[in-house]
Amino acid sequence: MDQETFDILFLVARPAAGKSEIIDYLTRTDVEERRRRFHIGPFEVLDDFPMLWTWFEEDAILRRMGYPGLHTDEEGYFKYPYLWHLLIERLALEFAKRERDRPPGQEVTTIVEFSRGSPSGGYREAFRHFPEEMLARGAIMYVRVSYEESLRKNRLRFNPDRPDSILEHSLPDEKMERLYKEDDWDLFTAADPEYVEVKGVRVPYAVFENEDDVTTERGEPLGQRLEAVLSRLWAIWSRR
Repeated sequence: MDQETFDILFLVARPAAGKSEIIDYLTRTDVEERRRRFHIGPFEVLDDFPMLWTWFEEDAILRRMGYPGLHTDEEGYFKYPYLWHLLIERLALEFAKRERDRPPGQEVTTIVEFSRGSPSGGYREAFRHFPEEMLARGAIMYVRVSYEESLRKNRLRFNPDRPDSILEHSLPDEKMERLYKEDDWDLFTAADPEYVEVKGVRVPYAVFENEDDVTTERGEPLGQRLEAVLSRLWAIWSRR
């Protein structure tokens, strides 16, 4: 096939596993090197965290005005479980709008970043809320870390002055345990070592192992591992 880059790369993992650091590394990499090594040229990022954080800010404003929050309770948890799925639908809507407005023939990879724990329905439920068109054009890279490693890095990256920052936001330990301790990735991918089936679409996937944390330093060990994982994923995606 003539195409050299991914259309859509779903980048998923527990919080603080290294997703945002991988995106930061890709941003700092020359576009031609990025295309050659990682099959990603010019790219855009869709992340549900800014959407989620806007809801928290709106609810804080409403409570200050004397009204109840629209999305969250007093402890900061969603009032309604389906709001997790609304975030995925919002990501899909944003992708559709960008596709509509993009000049014909423009090369771009869309990286779709999010985390899901089992209590919110996990990845099995989340991916059901993407349209078939996105699934058919996509590939998944899962950054694997243990819950303990996710918790460690989540604590380290917290900057109280920038709680809305992509690279410096953090969750309280109680929320981490309640929302993300259990992860359904292994169950989600158990049937096949290369594909998951969602709504009748076979979506290729690969795992980026990061328990040894090659992402924090953004150095060449990250580049080498990323190249190996994405090259393997590209081979699967290209013959889909």
